[in-house]
Amino acid sequence: MSPTTRYPSDLTDAQWGLVDPLLSDEIPGGRIRVHPKRELVDAVLYVVRTGCAWRQLPKDFPPWETVYWWFARWRDDGSLDALHDELRIEVRKKAGRNQAPSAGCLDAQSIKGADTVPASTRGYDAGKKTGGRKRHIIVDTMGLLLVVMVTSAGVQDRDGAVGPLSALFARFGGVRHVWADGGYAGKLVEAARWFLGITVDIVKKKEGQRGFEVLPRRWVVERTFAWITKCRRLDHDYERLIVTSEAMVKWAMVGLMTRRLAPSGRRPWANTSTR
Repeated sequence: MSPTTRYPSDLTDAQWGLVDPLLSDEIPGGRIRVHPKRELVDAVLYVVRTGCAWRQLPKDFPPWETVYWWFARWRDDGSLDALHDELRIEVRKKAGRNQAPSAGCLDAQSIKGADTVPASTRGYDAGKKTGGRKRHIIVDTMGLLLVVMVTSAGVQDRDGAVGPLSALFARFGGVRHVWADGGYAGKLVEAARWFLGITVDIVKKKEGQRGFEVLPRRWVVERTFAWITKCRRLDHDYERLIVTSEAMVKWAMVGLMTRRLAPSGRRPWANTSTR
């Protein structure tokens, strides 16, 4: 069976052509890589999409220990970041946008933590009544990920936003305007303007609003959360390490962006069922 049709999460030839040049494949010490890089990437995407444990990877993939070794290598050597950022640039260019964003949207999402999440990095969000971790993300105006940082769920939104905004300033100096909800109002707005030169614009609910209503700008980042949590590995936090939690979010966006750049005719990445 062709690897491009074996599982819905597998990359097509065109999608693999986008990914292949941007991921390292050399092993330190001159050792020879035994398994095809494409099989390793498809295995990682399978884990992200289906939510299965590494040890439960289907036997037609390389051994799970090998797949995880490469996942960790790409996470730590900068390959994943380079891949993710290049795909985002290409998606923006395809949409007729400048490759560098000038504005973004900030929000946080509390996610239940599995028993594999250690007590040292988990907490309780009393507002959402959720125990686990919290994802703080900044996206561009298309909803594409710029920054992700994961903290304990007990960290307040405005406190958890300091790291992402600082990272945004360091990596995307052209972003000078960020929209956020009322949870970020207060000292964070002043600090971002004075120390980073970033205007944090608080998008408030309409006076007297009851029930759900789509708010300008805020819906963009909320849609991104909806995209990534349709990947079953991300509907909870299962990861022992915070850096792995952040890497899983980036891989989910890699899967989504490759399908935007090279549509396969299947259902979109975020909605593809493996059942």
